[in-house]
Amino acid sequence: MTAVKSQEASSSNSPCSYHVFLSFRGEDTRKTFTDHLYAALVRAGFRTFRDDDGIERGEDIKSELQKAIQESRISIVVFSKDYASSSWCLDELVMILNCKRTSKHMVLPVFYDVDPSQVRKQMGCFEEAFSRHEQRFEGETVERKKEGKGKVEVWREALREVANLAGMNLPNQADGYESRFIQKIIKVIEDKLSRTVLDIAPYPIGIHSRSENIQLWLEDGSTDVGIAAICGMGGIGKTTIAKYLYNLNLSRFEGSSFLANVREIAKQQDGLIRLQRQLLSDILNGRKEKIYSVDEGIIKIRDSICGKKVLIVLDDVEKRDQLDTVLGMCDWIFPGSKIVITTRHEGLLKNIEVSKVYRLEILDSEESLKLFSLHAFGQNHPIDDYMEASEKVVNHCGGLPLAIKILGSSLSGKPLNIWKSQLEKLKTIPDSEIFKKLRLSYDSLQDDHDKELFLHVACFFVGKDKDLSVTILDGCDFYAMVGIQNLIDRCLLTVDKSNKLVMHHLLQEMGKEIVRRESSKEPGERSRLWNSKDSINVLKENMGTRKIEGLIVDMHLLKKDDSPLEFFGVNRKRSFEEVINKSSLSNVWNSVKRFRFDIFYYQSLGTAPGISNPVVLETEAFSRMHKLKLLQLYHVRMNGSYEKFPKGLRWLCWHGFHFKYIPSDFPLKSLVALDMRYSSLTNIFSETQVLELLKILDLSHSHNLANTPNFSKLPNLERLILIDCAMLFEVHESIGYLERLVLLNLKDCKNMKKLPRSMAMVKSLEMLDISGCSNLEEFPKQIWNLQSLTVLNVDGITINQSLSTGGEIKAWHSYIQPPLLKLRKTPEISWAALPRSLARLSLANCNLSEDAFPRDFSNLSSLQVLDLSDNPIRSLPDFIRGLMGLQTLCVKSCTRLQSLTGLPKIEELVIGHNTLLEKITFLPNPHRLTTLSSSIYDFDNLVEFMGLFKLEPIEKVDDAIVNNLGFSILRSRCIPAVKLYSSLTHTLLRKLPLQGCHEEHIFCVFLPGSKVPPWFSVTNIGSSISFVVPSLLNFRIQGLCVCSVYEFCNVYDCEPHTIISNTTKSLVWIHRPLVFGIPEADENMIWLSYWKFENQLEGGDELNVSVVGGEGFQVKEVGVRIVYKEEQEEKSSIQIQSTSEAAASQQIILYGNVVPGTVSAQPARLNFYRLGTHYRNCRYCPLSYGDPKSQ
Repeated sequence: MTAVKSQEASSSNSPCSYHVFLSFRGEDTRKTFTDHLYAALVRAGFRTFRDDDGIERGEDIKSELQKAIQESRISIVVFSKDYASSSWCLDELVMILNCKRTSKHMVLPVFYDVDPSQVRKQMGCFEEAFSRHEQRFEGETVERKKEGKGKVEVWREALREVANLAGMNLPNQADGYESRFIQKIIKVIEDKLSRTVLDIAPYPIGIHSRSENIQLWLEDGSTDVGIAAICGMGGIGKTTIAKYLYNLNLSRFEGSSFLANVREIAKQQDGLIRLQRQLLSDILNGRKEKIYSVDEGIIKIRDSICGKKVLIVLDDVEKRDQLDTVLGMCDWIFPGSKIVITTRHEGLLKNIEVSKVYRLEILDSEESLKLFSLHAFGQNHPIDDYMEASEKVVNHCGGLPLAIKILGSSLSGKPLNIWKSQLEKLKTIPDSEIFKKLRLSYDSLQDDHDKELFLHVACFFVGKDKDLSVTILDGCDFYAMVGIQNLIDRCLLTVDKSNKLVMHHLLQEMGKEIVRRESSKEPGERSRLWNSKDSINVLKENMGTRKIEGLIVDMHLLKKDDSPLEFFGVNRKRSFEEVINKSSLSNVWNSVKRFRFDIFYYQSLGTAPGISNPVVLETEAFSRMHKLKLLQLYHVRMNGSYEKFPKGLRWLCWHGFHFKYIPSDFPLKSLVALDMRYSSLTNIFSETQVLELLKILDLSHSHNLANTPNFSKLPNLERLILIDCAMLFEVHESIGYLERLVLLNLKDCKNMKKLPRSMAMVKSLEMLDISGCSNLEEFPKQIWNLQSLTVLNVDGITINQSLSTGGEIKAWHSYIQPPLLKLRKTPEISWAALPRSLARLSLANCNLSEDAFPRDFSNLSSLQVLDLSDNPIRSLPDFIRGLMGLQTLCVKSCTRLQSLTGLPKIEELVIGHNTLLEKITFLPNPHRLTTLSSSIYDFDNLVEFMGLFKLEPIEKVDDAIVNNLGFSILRSRCIPAVKLYSSLTHTLLRKLPLQGCHEEHIFCVFLPGSKVPPWFSVTNIGSSISFVVPSLLNFRIQGLCVCSVYEFCNVYDCEPHTIISNTTKSLVWIHRPLVFGIPEADENMIWLSYWKFENQLEGGDELNVSVVGGEGFQVKEVGVRIVYKEEQEEKSSIQIQSTSEAAASQQIILYGNVVPGTVSAQPARLNFYRLGTHYRNCRYCPLSYGDPKSQ
């Protein structure tokens, strides 16, 4: 929350005028107990405020008290018998608790001559005092009486809250001896104020949003001993966030310890014992204990913390024994204690009962540029002339805070020519300080095997398919599966949704720098050559050695500027249309493309780049590279004999191969993977060779390829990829002998006439793609034999279909226009023949109507993903409702689609460019949709999306809802059609008669108008209003009506939303409508909304209502109306007393959805509710301090 964040920052960074604020009832204890306590605090060196000598006469006493509270670190509240009789004391208590909620202010309740239960339950003398307060308001006017009762309830809640805090009770803790009791209080204050606040980053960009989930866990009040881990690569900010959370929460616990740099300390002599000593000293408030062994340390720590609720942070843990120094006695830790671990080694958590694991994300583009600018320029943005250079540096850093800080600081104050020189250097040599920090992760790998594997991946396999990489690396004598998992556990590597290996750019650079340092001057002496310039020089000068294990020559890259990898466009401004991309309904289309396309090959194909003058290399240059196993050549020509070519090649990737066949003397025997994409091959081999080790063969985009090899000579082939082989008419029948083949990709082989009948014998086949084989005439009828087949892609093929699972055949051509039938013969597929093992089926662009499918698709009970995109279906085919295992449905670009009703319980729905679609609903069972495609455009007819919104003509809306708005006149008035904009689909809907919008238990109406209706009893010019909710005897609050009048100039610069803050109960609701009205030019629009509440809103609550929405959205007036349960029958008009506009915002934040129920049925975070499943981090939301853009 912007407002909250700035308040917190100011309070935490402002000078501390006082250590202690003393709150007490003067008539009870001023000259006795409180006077002695005050003197003891002063003697102990604590600057202490008490109201009788801290405020000068004539000053605004209340504001001075509030200032004194805010400028104190802790308040001591002395409860005595007559405390509750003083409204002044009770107001002061409310201020203290408000300060506690919005800052790091601590509160210590002291129960002098009353019991905590009397304070908590307002019994005894407290009950009598409150009776007098209530009686005092009885003689007031109706409005004053309501206001008074509201204030009394605020006091009661404050007493309940403070009585639940850990406090000091005179009879229990000192047997009634005041002097002893005061000394105990002094000791507690010393402990609380002497706890060291850790230094964190000077510019905490992104910290709030990335720590809010962990903060929620720390606040959850659980009595269990909780363990949370913060994981991520080096330099991503784990320690910074851990320090921030420690500072924020140490006052919640009776003891705390932050053990920094555990990994390095543990390496030192007696390092674990040193850590135990520090932990013990922290818990015992500085008292030193002698420890001579780890076991002794565990026992002493156990004895010290078994009766205390503690917060312990173990920072940068690498090994299990470092955890065991604390976690070894987890069973004895006091209930409610919390342990936080930061580590680069996520794998060590596998055998520990960790409550939460938080994987940190890199900074986004705006956060990165802001953080860099603060370090480089001392301001939030680059100075003039430095924007372009700044963006390049930020792109190089890839969102890593450590790198941004180091490079920003090092370039600060330097002229632009130095910046440009540094950028050129970074293309070849990484920054030494960043390299040193990141290399720690490499050095921590457990053995040389994993280190060598990491270097191989960094130099050659980033962006490659994991399965491909494992196959090749296994062929290079690695234990690739376990090795890659070890790298993942160490946060050095990840695998994305497309099964590609992903490594942060700077980690990859670190790995390459390790190799470069093997021989900085002589590239031929290095183990790996990935830089094409170095490779060309080595080959041309014939300087290759037996040390080289892998080599890349890419002529296309030599033609390009080797600019740093661009992780994100820093200058790319987030527009209104892009807001959808950051929702919990994430981008599913890429996920679906995975099974449609990416799973069948390993890199983006695109068009082969043309090389006008390809380099010609001599084969002799490779003759001394006896250890060469990985060779990648892109548009390179070779000249000479291959007799002396390295015999141990495992992976040959040669794009743009210029011969018609592979020379007979080329050493292929050791090959595991052969990738000859974009080649000139007509046949693969001039003479048949037996390649027993070959597992992967990729000849995609070889447009002259006329024949496939005899597969009996490739007995262990697992993947055959022949994408876009335009001259290929058929596949050799010997494919039936491949007992290990799992993938066959014939995508876009447009001249393919038939598939080999023997293919039905390949019972190991799991993935088959024949999409785009538009001339296919015959398909193996024995496809049902492929019982391992899980993925089938037949996009773009017109097929004769069997419409009955019972075997009754009805030709597809009965649905096709006669001219098309004359063109070619089409293949037949029987639905009943599809194997039961099928999990993913893509039938995009097959000219299918909903009638083309059988009603029963029970043979596809395992189907999880179905793609029917680009088909002329008008409604949901019946069979889909029976696919109970379906998880993803894609109907993108079905331009005739009018409705999707009765969808099964799916997780992902991919829609887009469905111009006629009006309605999306689900079966009665609770749907589990979690992902919606990001490209949902062209929906100007969509009026209902179950679970999100529903537009309904106002005359059909339930009478009770319309009456709650006080707008039954709507049905009788002649109101012109209103333009509505859908922020879900980024579409201006067709003009409709007046509509009501049902959305997440909020009902909205948009209509032309320039004035809040008179029955809204509280109004205010501007965008916000504050008031106290009145109480009515025998009436219960049912809901809240909000009315706003607005205008705007640009729909694409608007994010309208309503914020309701119940400051009394520390509750916040934010609603951003999926559909909102667009006023005509020079006109205004009225936005009416009804919010249904239950017990979240009561008489006496102080509310603040705001309507905001961005630069193009201006709110002119706001009105509020409370709806009571029996208001319709009584026809009563409730007047509300407006109060100060300044409502105290509470520190409450997070994101999430609200399930069916009232508007606060399920909070996204404690006391905070975001309404609207589509909700994004709004640029303009004053309550979104968790939004990175508000920091």
